Formats: sequence, C-alpha cells, structure tokens
Amino acid sequence: MGARCFARVSWRKQVFTILCGVPVAFSQTWTQITVKNVTQLGPQLTPDVTYVSRDGGFSVLVNDAIVWLYDDTECMSFEGAQLSFVSNTAAFADQSNTNVSLVQDFGVEMVGEDHYGRKEYAILANTTVGTGGWIPFQQDELEFNEEMKGRERVAIWPGTSPTPFSTTEALLFAPLVYVDATPQDPAKEYQARGMTLVSITAPKTGPVAARQGDLVIPGTQVAFGGFAALLGSSSTDTSEGSDTNECDLYLLGMTNVGLQLARVNINDLTTYSKYAFFEPHNLNFTETPPDPNLTNYEQVYLAGTFSSGGVFYSPYFVTYIMVYFNKMTDSTFYIRFLDLNTPLSSDPVWIRGGKNGVGIVHEDAEALVRYAWSPEQMLYQSSPGPGGFNYAGTPHPEFFNRQYFARSIFPDTTPDAQRRNAWYGFDLVPEADAGGDGRHLLLSWTSQLHGGLDTGIYEVRLAMVEFGDISAHASSSSLSSTGMPDTPTVSPSATASAKPQKPDKGGENMIPSDGGTLSSFLGYDKRQAYGPWLLICELGLLGGIVGLVITGF
Repeated sequence: MGARCFARVSWRKQVFTILCGVPVAFSQTWTQITVKNVTQLGPQLTPDVTYVSRDGGFSVLVNDAIVWLYDDTECMSFEGAQLSFVSNTAAFADQSNTNVSLVQDFGVEMVGEDHYGRKEYAILANTTVGTGGWIPFQQDELEFNEEMKGRERVAIWPGTSPTPFSTTEALLFAPLVYVDATPQDPAKEYQARGMTLVSITAPKTGPVAARQGDLVIPGTQVAFGGFAALLGSSSTDTSEGSDTNECDLYLLGMTNVGLQLARVNINDLTTYSKYAFFEPHNLNFTETPPDPNLTNYEQVYLAGTFSSGGVFYSPYFVTYIMVYFNKMTDSTFYIRFLDLNTPLSSDPVWIRGGKNGVGIVHEDAEALVRYAWSPEQMLYQSSPGPGGFNYAGTPHPEFFNRQYFARSIFPDTTPDAQRRNAWYGFDLVPEADAGGDGRHLLLSWTSQLHGGLDTGIYEVRLAMVEFGDISAHASSSSLSSTGMPDTPTVSPSATASAKPQKPDKGGENMIPSDGGTLSSFLGYDKRQAYGPWLLICELGLLGGIVGLVITGF
C-alpha cells in the first residue's frame, strides 16, 4: 500500500475565505450546528435474497460505487427458517441516485423452493454457522469454525466505515472476535482477538476484500481504527527530513471511558511497533501504547462513551465532524465538531482559525490533535424497534457530497476542477437544491425487530438529516442547549476547553438508563441484559440549570 498527499494552498484559501456565502468570524466558536429537517427513509431494501437479517451497515465510495458492509448476516426462508449464516457481507448501493435504500447483494444462490413453489435465495448459502464471509477467513480460522459448528466461532465484523485510500481502493481495520454462543461467564461471550487490516476494491463484478496479513493490532491493545481512521498529509512534527508527500493515518479506538488516538505512516500500517500514540496530558506522541483499561481522563484523547459512529471532514462546516451513538442504549445520534477556534497549544502553525489562520482542508487530519472537540450534543433520536434499543448508528458522508474524497487522492493527472466525485442521492436531494456539499447527511442504524439470545432479527434503517443555515455570529455564550427530538435544533452549550477534555456527562453516560446494558467489546451488545442500574445526576445538566437561573431565564 502507498498513498501520496499534496496540500494546495490556493484552493485552501479559496475554501476558507467564505463559509457558505458568509465570511468566517474567527473570533467566535467555529460553528453552530442546527438541524432543519430529518427525513425517515425506512429499512434498507434487499430484493436479491428472500429475507435477510443483518446488522452493522457501514459504507465507502470506491471506484464510483458505494459499497455497504455488514456484520453477522442470516438469510431466511419465507417461513423464517435459516438458509445461511455468514460473519459479514457486502453489497453495492444498487440505484444510488434513484433509491438510496436499495442495495445489490453478491454471492447469492438459489437454495430451493418453499411448498408454494416460490424460489428462495440466500447469500453464500451454507447452513453451518460462521463458515464464511465477504472478508475472508484464514485457513485456521475457517477450520475452527467448521469444527465448532456454531457453538463457538471466530467472527470478523467490519465495525466502522472504511477509509478511502485512493479513488479506487479503501482500507479497513476490522475486529476479529471470538464468539462463544453459550459461555459459562456471560462476560466472555465476545472476546477480542485483535484488529486485522483489510483492503477493499470494487470491480463491476462486486466488492472485493483482501486481508493484509494476520492481526495488525493485538487483542490486548486498544482497537485502534475500530471507531474511525482518517488519512492526512504528513504531520508537521514528523515531516522534517522525510518525504512530505507521504501520508499519515490517524486511528481512533474505543475504550470504556472514551476514544484513544494513534498515528502511523501509511507505509507502516502492518507494523504495530511503528505506531505512535497520542498523550493528551502533554499534547505529544509516544511509542508506548495506552493501557486499554485506564480510567484517568487526563490520559484519554476524548473522554466519554462511544459505541459506534465515524469522523469525517465536512465541506459544509469546513471542519471535522463526529457523529456517533454513545453507550446509553437510547437509540440517539450525537454530534461534535472540531472547534478551530480552540487550539490546544500555542503552536505557531495551528492557531485560532485553523492552520496558519486560514482553516483546514480534508488533508489536515493532524488538526485532530491540535484543536478541541465541542461538547456532545444530540443530533437525532431514532425510534427503537420492537425488539429493543437501536445500535450501530453510523454516518454516511459520501451521499449528497461531491467533496467526499480529499483532492490529493485523485490521480496526479486529474485537473483540479475535476477532483470531485459524483453526486449520490439525487432522488432525495437534487444537487442544485442541496444548499452545498454535506448540508445533508445520511444516517443508518440497526433496528432490533426481535430480540433474544438466538432468535434476534435485525434490519438496517436509514434517515436523512438536513442541517440548518450556518450563522457567522454564533457566540458560544448565547447558544442554546440541545433540543429534544421534537425540537431539532442542535447547538453547543459551552465553549470547548483547551485542556484535556473530560466527558460532558462526567462519566455517567457509561451507566445505561431505563435498565439498559453497557456496550460489549465492539461498543454495543446484540443481546439485551436487564438489571438494576443507578442513574447519577448529570453534572452538565446541573450546571446548565444553574446558568439559566443566573442569567434570569
């Protein structure tokens, strides 16, 4: 693997001179996020198979095709009998401009007929649990699954959306997990084995996944890349004396108390000893990886709880955006933005207003360790299915966005004016009426149609968020708190701090409300386990009430 990154100052200045037609006011909080409208799109449509139950639902644009990735996938007959079960599957967005809900599956076989003579179809048809998947198993993994016949198995779950490596290839750090269907200790149902690196291509015959060796990151370490991975230009603190056209990859991994961050040169992805790890308490990188079990917030890149989601560059907000589910099992999407008016240090390059004071572009992933994230705010609360809470909430920024790709990953011969991908989602939002790239965002989540240990039935559902106009004069002191689902305004309730950030809910968002369950290794648990939990009063809410009293609400 290899990629080259180029910073183009001319279009950097052009992008940041005007923000959606309004001059940027760098003296205030970088942006105010409001939601104008949310359109529920219903379940994803899978006409190639008789009936499919699967979870996950991640995506990437590769070779002019949108590839959808899923975790456990079970195909069933008209009457609900299992036809096949595989660890993971992939599909193309079948008609990405006329029906964003429709996908085209691959590896589909006709496996028989029901008693009415209706033909039944399944993906990679095999009634032995866990013997295959789109991301291939190695021979020892496959033999283990065949021997255990579902009692125990090794699974590979995509877990997050892949990272474009070029316009024709993407990469994914996917967790390899040991699954015990009937563990003596329920805590050992899912056990991490580590992260495997997968390259993804998309020929017209269907998406292809290839393992890049065995486990890149051991299971005893933070699952870096399991939440998000972002490709950026060579970092300013490492570029001296090196090829500045080489890229760095920034990887975010989830722990029980927040996100940790690692960085690696794009040519060293498979060599874990060459990874560097961010130390937020001294704003530096170290060769020593963080303890996955540490609980000191001063040593956590972004404290809080996270169960699924992603980080992406938004051309609409001209900064990085984080959209995710936390561990409250409340079926709610949350959002943060990287506040370019809150630098973490006095570095002369990464100053108030962005890199050299002119904002950031897609390639400036280094900004992730140079600026503070805004507080957590509610974006959209999805309706849970009849089987329980929703999970695996994920953003899909390749829709409604011609600037999904960084300009630097296009072939060198591509003229600047043509370094834009196609527009996807025309049926919902024609480009001429969109109001800018990235103003609309597609969301997906897994809905539990039926819960239960071995009887769960799941489907991926979709919604589209339309963000409101951007105010150039959104002083952080005057912004309202997050609205509830019937009040779609989303805006920061406090100015981000330049100190290492503690969770906005003081860690209490690790405690599920209404008898929910904490996330498992992958950030969520597919099984519901109810029990008594104490909900501690949220310090942030208390502070907000005090603030309202003081201001004479």
